[in-house]
Amino acid sequence: MPRPLDGILVVSLEHAIAAPFCTRQLADLGARVIKVERPGSGDFARAYDDRASGLSSHFVWVNRSKESLTLDLKQPAALRVLMDLLARADVLVQNLAPGAAARMGLGYAQLSGLHPRLVVCDVSGYGNDGPYRDKKAYDLLIQSEAGFLSVTGTPQEPSKSGNSIADIAAGMYAYSSVLAALLQRQKTGRGSHVDVSMLESLGEWMGFPMYYAYEGAEPPPRSGASHATIYPYGPFEAGDGKTVMLGLQNEREWKVFCEKVLVQPALAADPRFDANAKRNANRGALKEIILSAFREMSAEQVIARLEDAQIANAHVNTVGDMWSHPQLRARERFRQVGSPAGEIEALLPPGVNSSFDYRMDPIPAVGEHTQAILLELGRGDSEIQALRGAGAI
Repeated sequence: MPRPLDGILVVSLEHAIAAPFCTRQLADLGARVIKVERPGSGDFARAYDDRASGLSSHFVWVNRSKESLTLDLKQPAALRVLMDLLARADVLVQNLAPGAAARMGLGYAQLSGLHPRLVVCDVSGYGNDGPYRDKKAYDLLIQSEAGFLSVTGTPQEPSKSGNSIADIAAGMYAYSSVLAALLQRQKTGRGSHVDVSMLESLGEWMGFPMYYAYEGAEPPPRSGASHATIYPYGPFEAGDGKTVMLGLQNEREWKVFCEKVLVQPALAADPRFDANAKRNANRGALKEIILSAFREMSAEQVIARLEDAQIANAHVNTVGDMWSHPQLRARERFRQVGSPAGEIEALLPPGVNSSFDYRMDPIPAVGEHTQAILLELGRGDSEIQALRGAGAI
């Protein structure tokens, strides 16, 4: 079946996570993505670790279904190859150092005159202007700058996200912004410039705590794995040492929880706990009551009671448990994709679409497609050999 982005050519000057996550999702929808890498080592994220059958976990995650073209863009001959490629492209995505693309003649102002239909998406830490434009920006630095660390962790110590949440946020907004730009091009016939900032992307995801602290109000406290302002909503240990996650959203659920789960119906009217604000203020005392009740049960028995009471709950799984999660397996959400290390399992993108199947093609080796792309661009064997000899590819 045809995919939404079949026929769209995306060229990406990318490394690490944010831009590659954007372009992988474009590839999921059928776009042809040509990833430009350094000759030899390629994207430095290839060397982050070797946990995925000898390959980098980060790289495997965000680089399937792409073609790898190696170019040393400091060499004029390699830059000419890139310019020839951009003449055919629909989208350029880049997350080079601030100002680096423009210095090579690859900024939107320079390219739009040559290729008016081209969509150019710049992904950076702080955006293309402003006093922070030239600051280095890594995921953890943006988590800190955006206030994420101030609301994540325990009262004693802040904690980073266990995944690259700032990169992911920026990658998601770059992806959706490119899709919007392609739709806009259908209406106007012209491409556009997209400027995506990691700070602004994670800032959008910080909307609830920002408004909670609006006009100088006290920000939500760090509360570990528990919700900062709703209680009980978090992890509770059962008698077998395993942990159950549960969450109450309203007063009706609180009464049912007391009756059917704790088997203490009178607790629902306790003046310390008869409203969420009171439960939140007295969470220490309520936690002891809940743990005392759960101590007499295994985690599965607690979950059975929660299910019977229709109280939201979850197992506290490890990331390794996701590979065998019964819901994902029942919905057949895993596929095998090729890689330089052989077949590797991959999770299908979210969103089951009845009209097409997602593209799930191999993860490329460094420069795997360089020869084929150069031939496609009209370079002959002798010219390709000269580029190799000069280290331009």
